[in-house]
Amino acid sequence: MNVRRRGSAAVLAAAAVIGAAAAPAVAADPSPSASASQPPALFGTGDPQFDGVWRQSFALLAQDTVGVIPSSKAVEWLTGQQCANGSFAPYRADPAKACDAKTMVDTNQTAAAVQALWAVGGHGDVVEDALEWLKSVQNKDGGWGYAPGGPSDANSTSLVIGALTATETDPTKVTKGGKSPYDALLTFALPCSKDDGAFAFQPDKDGKLLPNADATAAGVLGSLGKGLVAGPGNKAAAATCADGPDRAQAAANGAAYLATAVGKDGHLKSALGGSPDQPDYGNTADAVVALAAQGGADKAAEPLAWLEKNAAKWAKESGPSAYAQLIFAAHATGTDPRDFGGTDLVEGLNATGPAPQGARTGDSATASDRAADENEKEDNDDSGFGVWWFVGVCLVFGIGIGFLLSGRNKKRQP
Repeated sequence: MNVRRRGSAAVLAAAAVIGAAAAPAVAADPSPSASASQPPALFGTGDPQFDGVWRQSFALLAQDTVGVIPSSKAVEWLTGQQCANGSFAPYRADPAKACDAKTMVDTNQTAAAVQALWAVGGHGDVVEDALEWLKSVQNKDGGWGYAPGGPSDANSTSLVIGALTATETDPTKVTKGGKSPYDALLTFALPCSKDDGAFAFQPDKDGKLLPNADATAAGVLGSLGKGLVAGPGNKAAAATCADGPDRAQAAANGAAYLATAVGKDGHLKSALGGSPDQPDYGNTADAVVALAAQGGADKAAEPLAWLEKNAAKWAKESGPSAYAQLIFAAHATGTDPRDFGGTDLVEGLNATGPAPQGARTGDSATASDRAADENEKEDNDDSGFGVWWFVGVCLVFGIGIGFLLSGRNKKRQP
């Protein structure tokens, strides 16, 4: 997911760097060796000023997704970046120095860190503090902007929804002014009759909502209650656009828009700095995850095939976030990330950071095997009370706070 169009020059610069994970660019040398100013536990060797926490979170989450036990130092580096109020900034060169009003914390880094640290486990206190901070900066419309207090946007709101659902927190119960995150997200869903069911990022300077493929991929996952890591959805969930959407229909509308967008060339395009349109690898990977999560792996077959054929060089040039996005795309479609068009994405990701501790016992199965297991589990649960399985959503509404706290306590165990 890209992070775009923020309110200050510094934040715009941050958006550009984070956006490199979803746009073709010659980024940092992916070698794990670090310069004098580069923490050895940090993934990637590019300047971490704007995306240190972001890329570290993506890398750790991707490793966990494929059964790799991350380096304990890499996890400690991420937890050490948290401010006392629970938030995360993109990068704090001196974590011993307390965060102050000048520390540019944001919802995107924080939501990504929540998903990564919950996945690796053992840091429930860090996760809980981050969630409390996110709730404290929720806007009155129920959503979030990139910077606390900034206008809500589809990408940031979806990222926070992913953090909530990943931690077994019901987004419908996280409200401000009577509005939930889903209420805010649906305000960015555009009508089929005019904009083919896309999502907008946020209103432009004239107050208009314009279709945005990146925001649409995020909006589909947010509407489904999915985080960065999503398995294949139910094939019966048709991606047919219809106005007057609820969340499920909004996800279907967005998927229909993405299917049309990638169908033209097999991938999404972007224009950078007025240059001609060029392939957008990162957003295409996000679209694969969204399409698969909404309607099954088959819906993402064409852009997935394009990524398998073309994305290896981009990932090598762009570093850990790019490898992670491709791993998420492989996971969502049941594709083996260790043989992604002939490229071992796991090996490539591991090479961009500190050596992992090893592999989890019982996690030697391929991504395809694990995705099949997830689908089987969802199918079995559907016979009882899986009201959202038809769109591939692993949510159970009405979970009591006691159950949530119990889950978090379990995650505190090393």
